[in-house]
Amino acid sequence: MTKSAIVTGSTSGIGLGIANSLAAAGYNIMLNGFGDATEIGKIKDEVAKTHGVKTAYSPADISKPADIRKMVADTIEAFGSVDILINNAGIQFTANTEDFPDEKWDAIIAINLSGAFHGAKAVLPHFKKQGWGRIINIASAHGLVGSTHKVAYVAAKHGIVGMSKVIALETANDGITCNAICPGWVLTPLVEKQISDRAKANGTTVQQETDALLGEKQPMHKFSTPEGLGGLAVFLCSDLGQTVTGQAWAMDGGWTAQ
Repeated sequence: MTKSAIVTGSTSGIGLGIANSLAAAGYNIMLNGFGDATEIGKIKDEVAKTHGVKTAYSPADISKPADIRKMVADTIEAFGSVDILINNAGIQFTANTEDFPDEKWDAIIAINLSGAFHGAKAVLPHFKKQGWGRIINIASAHGLVGSTHKVAYVAAKHGIVGMSKVIALETANDGITCNAICPGWVLTPLVEKQISDRAKANGTTVQQETDALLGEKQPMHKFSTPEGLGGLAVFLCSDLGQTVTGQAWAMDGGWTAQ
């Protein structure tokens, strides 16, 4: 039977790139995220048509545990199993720690960290019953190092890395692996627009703004891509990656090597 994957936050950007990579490798895909219903329907149909797999969509709010449990149940109903969970959904806000709004802290922890916990908690009984499963938590270079003004995000992503290690240890002999992927700068449509806007505002070129942005953190002035992250996810889900567990795998242009 074809294996099935849930990818949270997969209606755009990194999540959609990972969903497409997994679909290309033959996995059925449960998409999840917010957005225009018509556009999401087009994305769902396009992934299915392009890769010849089944797709479905869950509107689950990842800050709500009951929604996450329903998404897992809906995945099993749609495809007959749940085999892979990609915890990708996340939000961001920046401010000095003393100025950081309480509600922004709560929201970032709820979606970026607690949502991943509730997802793992919901799928693990199914994984153990079938003797196979993969959990991949999309962390960040900020799961390994800190930056100013990102107290909630950095705390959540460090938590993701620690949680991945615990789940990996608990499931080491159950046919299950759990890993974190830690991207640096990733070229998404949102980032492309930000760079283009900066170039127009500053009277510079897109390449100059790209080098300036990447150079703040990364020795390599090159973006990672959603497709690159998707390729790593496919490897971790394959038999070749069956002994890779509990790892925080950086794809960050040398950011965390410094």
